[in-house]
Amino acid sequence: KAIVSFPNFGHWRARFDLMFRGRMPQNPNLPIMWYETPNIHFCTVRDFVALCDECGFKIERSMVLNESGSKVSLDSHSRLANFFGNQALFMLSK
Repeated sequence: KAIVSFPNFGHWRARFDLMFRGRMPQNPNLPIMWYETPNIHFCTVRDFVALCDECGFKIERSMVLNESGSKVSLDSHSRLANFFGNQALFMLSK
């Protein structure tokens, strides 16, 4: 089993920054400038679910969190969770 957590790059605020500011997002969830980030790959919740399917990982549990760290009551496989989830958390098994 593995637990994976990452900032959701598909969150509406990240999309807003890219669309209207033309800049990579910087916020409390992504506090470091894009060129100094320790993150190698940014992804969305939907990207991660697709990667799990491709690699044969079973998603045992998953949830998305809002900006204040509270659970968003949406299935993490849904498009709305990808849009409103600021942080994603998955428990995987092989």
